[in-house]
Amino acid sequence: MRRRTQAGPVVPPGPVPVDGGTAELLGDADRDGSWVLLVDGTPQSHVDLEDPTHLEFEYVRRMGHVLDLAAGKGRPIDVVHLGGGALTLPRYVAATRPGSRQRVVELDRPLTELVRAHLPLPRDARVRVRAADARQGLAALPSASADVVVSDVFAGARTPAHLTSVEYAQQAHRVLRPGGSLVVNVADGPPLRFARTQVATLRAVFPHVCLLAEPGTLRGRRFGNLVAVASDAELPVSALVRRCAADPMPSRVVEGADLDRFAGRARPVHDADAVASPEPPEGVFTR
Repeated sequence: MRRRTQAGPVVPPGPVPVDGGTAELLGDADRDGSWVLLVDGTPQSHVDLEDPTHLEFEYVRRMGHVLDLAAGKGRPIDVVHLGGGALTLPRYVAATRPGSRQRVVELDRPLTELVRAHLPLPRDARVRVRAADARQGLAALPSASADVVVSDVFAGARTPAHLTSVEYAQQAHRVLRPGGSLVVNVADGPPLRFARTQVATLRAVFPHVCLLAEPGTLRGRRFGNLVAVASDAELPVSALVRRCAADPMPSRVVEGADLDRFAGRARPVHDADAVASPEPPEGVFTR
């Protein structure tokens, strides 16, 4: 589905200062109407203005699978996005589930202003953006008010420590309706110590957890993004397996006994001992 979201061409600025560093919008040479948002040289988001259903980044596509399965096809849902970037997933939900109510919590107000000025949202998208720390914004939301909470927050290339703890997961659990899902971007590399503790942390709050990841990343061969999904309800594992297997870069769904083995002896982390996600190796995000 390709549709224009604005009149006239997008004219992006050069590098501009934002709260998180220096942001830049670069046109995607391989896809007309598409843009990449970089912050301090790290790709944060990819947006196709003509086809918001196109998800370029592999881990974002996996998050899209979870959103696709959150309710019947096309049915509106309520989504909280912690971390905004270029608003890729809010655009996706607005296109695939018209009428959905979406709230975005993004700390970097200048970054949001840059994105909204040069990569505008569709006029009919019901997306509200609040400038706040993700955890503070989450705490301010009503209980049982969301079907999905998406946590994809980075300061530079690392997830802040206060967004990796049991207490943070408990806040997300409070905001979710019964049967809702928390979707978390977990960036890690060998030996995947951080990812294992994140699985243990989510399991301390939610009875059902799974991981979606590219096999090489899952085996600890390279740094990458693993997507953790947590819920009070049974997860649609079979449907996720089919969708992940059909991706251009297929990924695995790890749950049950396999997830037990992955987590091993990892312990949940609390605010007092939480740490930020690992620093990516130099050059890992070079396009």
